[in-house]
Formats: sequence, structure tokens, C-alpha cells
Amino acid sequence: MGLRKEKAARLKLAVLDSTLKLIGKKSFDDLYVEEICAKVKISKVTLFKYFPQKEDILLYYFRLWCLRRAVELRDKPKEGLTGVTFLFDKLSEDAETHPGIILSLIAYLADLRRTLRPFPVKVEEKKLLYPAIDNIHSIEIQSVDQMFEKFSLEAIFKKEITKITSTRDITNLLLSVFYGSVVTAHINQLSPLKNFFRKNLELTLKGLQ
Repeated sequence: MGLRKEKAARLKLAVLDSTLKLIGKKSFDDLYVEEICAKVKISKVTLFKYFPQKEDILLYYFRLWCLRRAVELRDKPKEGLTGVTFLFDKLSEDAETHPGIILSLIAYLADLRRTLRPFPVKVEEKKLLYPAIDNIHSIEIQSVDQMFEKFSLEAIFKKEITKITSTRDITNLLLSVFYGSVVTAHINQLSPLKNFFRKNLELTLKGLQ
């Protein structure tokens, strides 16, 4: 990769890494751009060159979250309800590790003033994250919505889901439980999250079988 592109990729990843370290359990809203810049040792002008809005860091985190899932599924493929459970487990793990970023991300996604869009991930960033994977550039990043829709369709074909309803309706239901579990767990201070997420998923799937 070119030196300029590699430098840009490293900077974006450093911004995200520093954000995760700084935010801890506090809200993303309480984290100031100046703190991130000081941690990465860059100016605000440089930060905004790559992340025009502070909230773009949240979208970048979410896009890389989906990339990680794509790589894991490439190495250990999963189908149907096994895939659905996999996504729930991964979100519960990250919500335990980075509660501030996950809750802030969901709040951002729910904000009516925001225009939702996938944040771009460049090939150079993929290569830095996964240097051992030669064809990392060819791995497609699917959204959470796309992954759930794929797994739902597979579950129907495998007869794991027997209720007669559309794949779109099933996907929307799973997304509602997926994001809603984070909010409910936070409101009620529930732990461990994986058990709570799995219980919600189990109850949801009973209604589809």
C-alpha cells in the first residue's frame, strides 16, 4: 500500500482505539474531541479531515464490528439460528467490554436528526487489521441487517423457523430484540449480558417455531 494511504489508515484506527480507551463506561457525548486529539497527538483539523463529525467515529466502530464478524464467519461459517446466536453473543460481549460506545451507538442510530449511512472502510485499513489474510480486500462487509436476513432465510430453509411469515418480518423482529436487549440490560443493570441476550433470543425464537 502507498505510504500516504497507509498513514491515513493508521491514523483512523488510532483515533478509534484511543476513543475506546478514553470512553470506558461513560457516554460518548461526554468525550471531547480535544481529548481524542491529545491522545492521538493530532490537531482537530486533522481529526475532522477523516471524521467530519465526531459521531462518525461511532459509525466507523460499527462498520469495523461488521468486518470482524465477516472475517470470523469466513474462518468458521455459521448458518441459520447458529448464525443468529453468534451475532447476539458478539454484541453482548462488546456491550460488556465497551458499554459506553455500544449504548452511544444505539442512541445515535435512534436519533431522528441523524442520516444513517455506512461509514467507509478502506482496503488499507482492512490490511492493517488483518495482515495475515491475503485476500482481505475481497471480504465483503455486510450490515447487521443483511446478516440477520441471510441467517433468517437459512433458518427457514433448514426448518428451524416454521412460522409462515416473511424473511423481512423475521429480520425486523431479530433486530428489535438485538438492539433492545442492550437498552433493557442497561436500564435494569442486568449482568451477565450474554445470558440475558440468549434468554431474549430463546423466547423470541419459540414464537417462530
